[in-house]
Parts: sequence; structure tokens; C-alpha cells
Amino acid sequence: MCLPFRRDLSMHIIAEKERSKGNPERAKVNPKPVNGHNMFIFLYHFIWTIVFILCAPFVSLLKSARFRERLALKLPDISPGSGNIWVHALSVGEVISALPLIDALKLEYPGTDIVFTVSTKKGMSVAGKELKGKVRAIITMPVDFRWSVRRVFRFIRPSVFILVETDIWPGLIDYLAGKGVKSILVNGRVSPGTFKSYNMAPFLTRIIFDKIDLCLMQSDLDRERLLHIGIDPEKVKTAGNIKFDRVQAPMSQEERLKWHNLLGLSDKNQVWVAGSTHPGEEEVMLRVFKKLRTDYPLLRLIIAPRRIEQSEQIVSLARNMGVKAALRSGFSDKKRGSEVIILDTLGELGRIYGLSRVSFAGGSLAPFGGHNLLEPAGFGCPVLFGPHTFNFVSMSDALLDAGGGWRVRDERELYYAVKTLIGNPEKRTEMGIHAKGFVEKNRGALRRVMSCIRTSLGDSGKAD
Repeated sequence: MCLPFRRDLSMHIIAEKERSKGNPERAKVNPKPVNGHNMFIFLYHFIWTIVFILCAPFVSLLKSARFRERLALKLPDISPGSGNIWVHALSVGEVISALPLIDALKLEYPGTDIVFTVSTKKGMSVAGKELKGKVRAIITMPVDFRWSVRRVFRFIRPSVFILVETDIWPGLIDYLAGKGVKSILVNGRVSPGTFKSYNMAPFLTRIIFDKIDLCLMQSDLDRERLLHIGIDPEKVKTAGNIKFDRVQAPMSQEERLKWHNLLGLSDKNQVWVAGSTHPGEEEVMLRVFKKLRTDYPLLRLIIAPRRIEQSEQIVSLARNMGVKAALRSGFSDKKRGSEVIILDTLGELGRIYGLSRVSFAGGSLAPFGGHNLLEPAGFGCPVLFGPHTFNFVSMSDALLDAGGGWRVRDERELYYAVKTLIGNPEKRTEMGIHAKGFVEKNRGALRRVMSCIRTSLGDSGKAD
């Protein structure tokens, strides 16, 4: 019974050797690892089963709503029809990416329900706010345990599964393929860390991607990384980044006044917004701000940490440095003299960028690969970022080339950049125009993605 798998594995070992020698044609030995795939999935589910058995004694966990959701024991009291569209996003960033896609899918398939799944609690919070009334249901993605996957599948009854950016679950993808449901990766990206992991076990990576029908990548670099692993070129395409296609309403004077009242600001304040910052970066922002406020007493800094649970620590850090700081959630008339505001709320950063004269994209001075550059750029705000933008290589380079971005290597360069832009309105305006033009120029990915989805589904995705 094991002979077919052993023969298949041997052929793939030979193929790996030929690939490493630079012989791609000879490496095309048995490109579809059918038996290898089955054995991998069997072992994968076996491990999940063992984990579940070991956790079974802790039945008290079943009282936790979050734990029950992760096991698909708690599902909404609704009954979506059959043939739905299942869209999945990992967390906040992926949810934001999915917003224009949801709008396009509703327009293309008006008679078909959309069920949206999210893995993290923060992602669920943002999805609930942004997608209310747009989708049939928003539920927590369960762990990749076969029993849980089956329960969610029977609840959603999808005609297609659309995965946004990342969070590939082998068991789920295999189960969907077995039910004849196509899986499409949209806005796919492969970070250097992920690419390194894929390269450590290319055979297993190809097995995982084998059952994904279409991979629509953000950039040619992301596509090349998958091709390097040996993923079928026929199903890996560059479509662009659909985040560019998100419609961002300009900030009206009424909305600006509302935010000013909420945050104790005025039109005279020069606002600097540092978004999605990581530990180490906040201290740099505060030191730079403290130096700048001598020359610019009306300067105000808004810090939005990537992990809002660290907000209290940042407030304490600021106060220890002699800077008046307050949490956004606890803001009151007594705290209107605050120089620094820590944004400890979800879903507000995207609009608050509209208040800024200059912005900083976090996760880039610290080696985390950078975060969203598009939200501030879309408001026509110059975007500063550090040297670590490996999650957005193409985007950061293109923004620099367009003249809307400014890369800083350290605290000294950050100080110089912020001071230059605050003190030079002409340069700031020019960079802002280039930043907004960069976003507008790169729109169109959503149209390409929808074209590929339409071609892949044919008429199967259309409601009767």
C-alpha cells in the first residue's frame, strides 16, 4: 500500500536534485504529487487529531466564546443559501485589503451571499465595523481541524473560496478541493521570511499550493518567488495590489472639525501621525518630537501603536520624558493640553491620517517589514518610513520614485525629515501631490483581479 507513495517521493527527490543543478526540464518529473499530497494531508490531520486529543481534558475551555468559535462550535443563527462566496482575511491589514474586493463582488454577483471569515479578534472588530450590511455573515475562521472545517463548510456552502493575501490552511484547501470548490489567492505576497521558509521545504510548499487554483500576486517579485519554489506558472499571475483601489473619501471641513474637537486640536496645530509603530520606534518618535517642539510649539504627535495593549506603556514613556501625553480613549477637556495622543482605538487611524501634515509608517525603523503606506499617501500626505520595508519592497520603491515618500535610516534622519517638511510648506505640498498621484496612478488591480475571478468561475459564481 505504501509503494506508490514511496515511488512518488523518490521521483520528487530526483526532481529536487535536478532543479538544484539548474535543469528545470529534467525536474519536471511527476509535477503533480498526488500520492505525496495525500500522505502529507493524512499526516497533517493526524497531528491535528493528536493535538485535539491532548487538549480534550481541558473541557473548561469550552466555556470560552473565543475557543468555541475557533472550533466552529459557535456559528451565527442564520442560514445562508448554497453557492455562496467565501472570503477570508487573517487580520486587520488583510481586512482593509478586502474592502474594495467585497464591493466589487457584490456588484458582480448581486444575487449571491458573501460570508466573511477572519482569524484574529482585532480583525473581527474592524470587519464588523467596515462590512456591516455588506456581507451575509462575519465569523471566526476555525482552526484547521477537519471536524471544524467541515462544520464551517456546511454552514457557508461556498461556490468559491477567496483568500486575501495570506493565512493558507492546507487542510481547508484540500477539503474544499475535494468538494469541487475552487480556491483563489488574491493580493498574494511572499515576504522574505516566508520565502525563506518556503525554500527550506519546497516539496511541501508545492504540495500546499497544489490545490490552490489561482494565485493573483501583488507584484512581479511575489510571483517570481512562487515560481522559484516550483509552483505551476499557469496559475500564478501578477495582478497588482487591490489596496490602491479602495475609495478614500477626502476629509471634509466638517469631519476635520469633528476630529479636532475629539482630539483637542485646532487648525493652527501641525499634526504628525506615526501609524502602526512597534516597540523601540515610539521612543524614537517621542525624542524627535521633544527636540522639534522647541522650534514648533504648535506641533502635535499622534502615535498609533501596532499593538494597542502597549498604549499605556507609551503614555508612561512620554511622561517620563517630560512630554504631555494622553490616550485617545480617555480624552477629555482636562487633557486638551496634551502634546502627544496615543491612539488606543481600532479603525480610526485611516481617517486620522487626513489631519496630518507629515506621516510615518511604522514597522520600518524596527525590522518588521513596514506597514500601510497607502492611507497617508491617499490623503496627499508625505510618507516617511525607515530602511526595513521588505514587506512592501515594490510599493516603497515606487513611492520614492514618485516623489511622495522619504526613507530615513535612523533617528537623526527622521528629525531632519520632519523638521524640513514642517518648516517648508512648499516642499510638503509638492510631496503630498506626488504621494496622492502615486496612489491614483496605480489603481486598476481590482479590475484585473475581478477579470481573473470571472474567467476562473465562468458562470458558476452567478446567482440563478
